[in-house]
Amino acid sequence: MEGVISNYRGSRRTQKTSEMVVKIAGTVDKVEADKLKGKVVVWKSPAGKEIKGIVKKAHGNSGAVLTKFEKGLPGQSIGTKVEIN
Repeated sequence: MEGVISNYRGSRRTQKTSEMVVKIAGTVDKVEADKLKGKVVVWKSPAGKEIKGIVKKAHGNSGAVLTKFEKGLPGQSIGTKVEIN
């Protein structure tokens, strides 16, 4: 299953670089997104490194999920694809 990183999790003044909002292809509502809780997410950098994360919870009502990665992702990761296992 694939998804696209849409943005960092954050508020007006705070940005959490290790937590990302991911929009998953094929999920259209919060119920489907909740079923993915606990799945492993892998982002591959252009250099070939892999950074792994875990789906924590649904984000909003349109099928996006919040993922927590091992370490912070760079800004170039926004808009790129991730693999969900």
